[in-house]
Amino acid sequence: MDSPDLPRQFARTRRFSLGVPRGFTVSPDGERVLFVRSAAGDDPVGRLWLYEDGAERMLADPAALGGSGPVPEAERVRRERAREASQGVVAFATDHHARVAAFTLGGALWLVETDGGPPRRIRTAGPAVDPRPSPDGTLVAYVCGGALRVVGADGSGDRALAEPEGAEVTYGLADHVAAESMGRQRGFWWSPGSDALLVARVDASPVRVWWLSDPARPEQAPRAVRYPAAGTANAVTSLHILRVDGTRTSVVTPERASEHHGAGEWTDDAFDYVPTVRWDAHGPLVTLQTRDQRSVHVLEVDPETGGTRALDHLSDPAWLELMPGTPLRLDSGRLVRLGEAPGRTRGLRVGDAGTPRGLQVREVLAATGERLWFTASTEPTEVHVWSFEHADDQAGDLRQLSEGPGVHTAAVGGDTVVLDSRTPDGQTVTVLRGGEPTGRIAVYAEEPVVSPRPRHLTLGERELRSALYLPSWHEPGAGKLPVLLCPYAGPGIQLVVHARGWWTVVAQWFAEQGYAVLITDGRGTPGRGDDWSRAVHGDQLTPVLDDQVDALHAAAERFPDLDLERVGIRGWSFGGYLAVGAVLHRPDVFHAAVAGAAPSDLRLYDTHWKERYLGHPDVRTAAYENCSLVAHAHRLRRPLMLVHGMSDDNVLPVHLLRLSSALLAAGRPHSVLPLSGASHLVSQEDQAANLLRCELDFLSKHLSPSAGPAQAPARSSTRAQVPSP
Repeated sequence: MDSPDLPRQFARTRRFSLGVPRGFTVSPDGERVLFVRSAAGDDPVGRLWLYEDGAERMLADPAALGGSGPVPEAERVRRERAREASQGVVAFATDHHARVAAFTLGGALWLVETDGGPPRRIRTAGPAVDPRPSPDGTLVAYVCGGALRVVGADGSGDRALAEPEGAEVTYGLADHVAAESMGRQRGFWWSPGSDALLVARVDASPVRVWWLSDPARPEQAPRAVRYPAAGTANAVTSLHILRVDGTRTSVVTPERASEHHGAGEWTDDAFDYVPTVRWDAHGPLVTLQTRDQRSVHVLEVDPETGGTRALDHLSDPAWLELMPGTPLRLDSGRLVRLGEAPGRTRGLRVGDAGTPRGLQVREVLAATGERLWFTASTEPTEVHVWSFEHADDQAGDLRQLSEGPGVHTAAVGGDTVVLDSRTPDGQTVTVLRGGEPTGRIAVYAEEPVVSPRPRHLTLGERELRSALYLPSWHEPGAGKLPVLLCPYAGPGIQLVVHARGWWTVVAQWFAEQGYAVLITDGRGTPGRGDDWSRAVHGDQLTPVLDDQVDALHAAAERFPDLDLERVGIRGWSFGGYLAVGAVLHRPDVFHAAVAGAAPSDLRLYDTHWKERYLGHPDVRTAAYENCSLVAHAHRLRRPLMLVHGMSDDNVLPVHLLRLSSALLAAGRPHSVLPLSGASHLVSQEDQAANLLRCELDFLSKHLSPSAGPAQAPARSSTRAQVPSP
């Protein structure tokens, strides 16, 4: 009997992301929670919702607001950087009190008030991008055609505060590197008094132009992409105070790190990057990072003169990892910044106090008064919500809010905490007031037709965190199982966590087809301190691949049914890079590979992400050569399938084409599967569903998994609803 159609469900639900509430904004008094969610687990249209007084109420339904135009190009790019797979209302912003919310539909600007009344369309000069109400709710700032504009909440007085001086200049948008590699999606910030904005001006003219086309649609002109590849010029970002009255002041920032900048084989102390910007009650707060990423300066800005004063300086001999949410200031003005705790744990410093040894801080979420809210781990496979309040001693008042295995995060306002928890059983969103649960926000995600059954393991001398998935029908000792590794294993992402994610469902689906599936987070992945993360400095392939091999062998010692004579590996993005590297460099271990969106020549990936680990390609040429897949294409001895989206503007298709050409030139047979119209995130339903089946067919051809017993009939795709109280 056929197994349940997981590939179709996986694609139809956009990796089980539909129907999941997200983007929570909590009002400062804790009374209102706004969020985005679609109406069902297979509904791709996002709607804006309000949770208030223990009940949910829809604020905006795109279907009721009539038609809208196409998504503006700047908004399409923003969504691609955010890996946004849904439609309708995908993002919003509110005034300070969360009484007025702004969003766009096809470039049309809409406002809705939380105290009642239907959404109102606000006429704009053209397609609007990233609208944000002023703190007092009387104005809305937005980007249109690269200009930063404001319009009254009543629709009056639309005007430009800054217009681009050239075709490659924009005001109010994040450049590619900021959005893709630094996590900064925004380009303007309101003053608390609603009388001015701090705005990023981006000049992309120095950045090399790449041309991206869809070969399946030759009638369409190629699209120009300004992509800053490693070793090439970045966009130039400057900051400006734009006042509502039309006056303007430029922010004067230093060009280079002035002190304590470490030496090395490659050193560049120019401030190329603007990772974070805030404007709080104490004024604008800006961070600058050097091109070599060894120094970060924290500056406060005088909004009247544009002058700056250094508040803090951080440096590291390898690179300085950015901490999401930092720096920021508490009500007292105390600066919250990244701080290294004993044992090279990533911690926080609040004034003269800090988080304790062994608590690995992941992200700062919010500050209420003098209390700071953040996520952190004591065990890398779990993430919990914590709070910290400064005290005269070093300990301070540290509390853990979330409980139980899982990956937890939160949004905070007043004494309300919206606790978003992903656990082994799924996802829940709990609203707490004063620390006590008072209700839940519904999660409409579909229940997967395949239930993950991971065995969490700690393997080898390096205590590698791994998860092993075996077929539900397999009996120990009944026969050997081919092994399939499904890692990401790169910076910024963990797959081995005590929570159900789409990748755990896919891993179990492959297991049900007759594989033992192993996922391992090795050196270079987050959650285990700076020494662990920086073990890949200068070499992003060897230590990562060694950890996968060590975990595989250690798992086989504990589970003799794992067949080391039939080992495959599959992955996407960095995981795809690792899959190719595995069959090139360790054909004694790996017998087949499927690699999606693999960056094959690391000189062609962006500056901030790649120079962090390998340095400048003109200086550290050997590092790039050693980590290149193209340079080692002649080593291929095993079956390899390469998959790539032809519209991918993160890992561009040039990576696929150069690697395939090098393999062909070396006489190495391989398979190529181009995905027409697909970006880095494959979202077209037929493509996403059938891609999993194509991978399975390829791997089964070369690894010959044993057929299991007849599978149970597919369960219906019901919606798992967590009702509001």
